[in-house]
Amino acid sequence: MAKSNVPLNALRAFEASARHLSFTKAGLELRVTQAAVSHQVKGLEEILGLRLFRRLPRGLALTDEGQALIPVLADSFGRIRAMLERFEDGHFRDVVTVGTVGTFATGWLLPRLKVFCEAHPYVDLRLLTNNNRVDIAGEGLDYAIRFGDGSWHGTEAARLFAAPLSPVCAPTIAQKLRRPADLARQVLLRSYRADEWARWFEAAGVPCPVVRGAVFDSSVTMAEAAAQGAGVALLPVRMFARELRRGRMARPFDVEITTGAYWLTWLKSKQETRAMRAFKDWLVQSVAAAETATGGARRRRR
Repeated sequence: MAKSNVPLNALRAFEASARHLSFTKAGLELRVTQAAVSHQVKGLEEILGLRLFRRLPRGLALTDEGQALIPVLADSFGRIRAMLERFEDGHFRDVVTVGTVGTFATGWLLPRLKVFCEAHPYVDLRLLTNNNRVDIAGEGLDYAIRFGDGSWHGTEAARLFAAPLSPVCAPTIAQKLRRPADLARQVLLRSYRADEWARWFEAAGVPCPVVRGAVFDSSVTMAEAAAQGAGVALLPVRMFARELRRGRMARPFDVEITTGAYWLTWLKSKQETRAMRAFKDWLVQSVAAAETATGGARRRRR
């Protein structure tokens, strides 16, 4: 028999036996007898002209040839299983993989995630977080939500909204701050964008002190440090509205700076799928609705 015509059942029997190192346990998983599994594996060995297992008094051990074959089979069966799981109630669950900065994920996307899932039950959303440094192609992403100026090589970008930065800290620290100059006596936490504090002090009309606080690659982590009293962080306050409302963090000054916006980005070469279109349309429409509601609330306060 040609090796390209190896029975699928024989390969499945070998893969299960290799995972369990037991024909008996493989038979229980596959719902056949131990003898049937052993027969299928023996037939596979005859087709290939080599041994895949060493039969031991208490179980099995893979030969070098078996060790070489099992990763390929495990990956293949895993991919088949994952694909079949995407069929549900007569529908195909289309995958969309989105990478997003953690701040946007926790501050905006997660509170609305249930709405998206209920509106699009057959979109299989895969959400990965990052610190704004992302390789869309290398990480296999359909979309990346990033903070910046919208200019990333090889990508299209749809602007979502700006997120101005302002000082945020624990309430006990905020009580000590009467004017921006008082920040010079506090630990100022830093992001990897080194000029942010200098720009904020310039906007506040105060000389910038020497900034020696810890450096963070994630605004979410830096915000947690600020909430626990480690210092004052310069954060996109809009993304931490819940923490501010609950009194876990405080915003001592209204002065803010705009250093960029959140953008939905994707490769120019990417062919749009139904799932991608569903996510993009929902996100853009949800942002527009939220912006309209926020603008109306501001006008009422005035």
